[in-house]
Amino acid sequence: MALRHFLTTQDYSRAEIDALLEQAAAFKRSPRGQQLAGKSIALLFFNPSMRTRTSFELGAFHLGGHAIVLSPGKDAWPIEFEVGTVMDGEAEEHIAEVARVLSRYVDLIAVRAFPKFQDWSVDREDRVIKAFARYATVPVINMETITHPCQELAHALALKEHLGDLQNRKYVLTWTYHPKPLNTAVANSALLIATKLGMDVTLLCPTPEYVLDERYMEAGRQNAAQNGGSLKVSHDIEEAYSGAHVVYAKSWGALPYFGRWEQEKPIREAHRHFMVDEAKMALTDHGLFSHCLPLRRNVKATDAVMDAPYCIAIDEAENRLHVQKAVMASLLEQPGIGNRQ
Repeated sequence: MALRHFLTTQDYSRAEIDALLEQAAAFKRSPRGQQLAGKSIALLFFNPSMRTRTSFELGAFHLGGHAIVLSPGKDAWPIEFEVGTVMDGEAEEHIAEVARVLSRYVDLIAVRAFPKFQDWSVDREDRVIKAFARYATVPVINMETITHPCQELAHALALKEHLGDLQNRKYVLTWTYHPKPLNTAVANSALLIATKLGMDVTLLCPTPEYVLDERYMEAGRQNAAQNGGSLKVSHDIEEAYSGAHVVYAKSWGALPYFGRWEQEKPIREAHRHFMVDEAKMALTDHGLFSHCLPLRRNVKATDAVMDAPYCIAIDEAENRLHVQKAVMASLLEQPGIGNRQ
């Protein structure tokens, strides 16, 4: 049987996603367990983290496991990922050795590695996490690369807790202004999970340049077709917000300007009014608001929105702890993994 990783929710069926959410809900009711007793996980952070690191470390501890945190290039050797390269630069060791050695030490490997933001045709290949999965002999978990599947599950769990059945609920994934161009990972993931759960999804963005990579748009369309939902793109704020049950905000950079951000900046600056405020939320059908965090108040969303009863961003953030326990526990159930001595 092939080793199973948790790299993207697209590798998981709707039934498997539902099962993970059910397990996460169970962990939320009863946080402690022994599913990771005697087991360990290596957490490799190529980028900063607050919620992800805290929730994974605590999650492993709550289930009896041990987490080891590494920051390659800082407290661990820089790593080379290209095959066949002459390693005469900064990198001291190759992923082929790193992943296999860690696999001899730990039972799970989790990786956080953002795009380089220089060439989307390269970054979209997600080489770092795929290289770990290629060489590791234990399950690999995506802690955010060009998608953020753990955030997806936390978001989905929060929505289910507040809305119950999500089928055909109107879901608005809205771009928001940010002074810097950001990763599309959370937006890609929100699109994937909302369509997989059968919601009627509207991607709201300022111009066509901000539509997400066609890979995720096509996956969203397929998810919607398979699960009875829908997906459309809108550039009309009032039309998108009208009657929405969920508004999920995120800022991201326009892919046609990837690596040329100064050329994109005037477009971003012209659309500061996409910030989520009370007037926009008043157009919804008593809609919920959420964000993956961190969020710049009064830039992405106003204080009034963040402090409103309909804001569930803190619930979603808490759920990171519970869904990651479910992911870790499920991966260790694979034959030959959880029983390894």
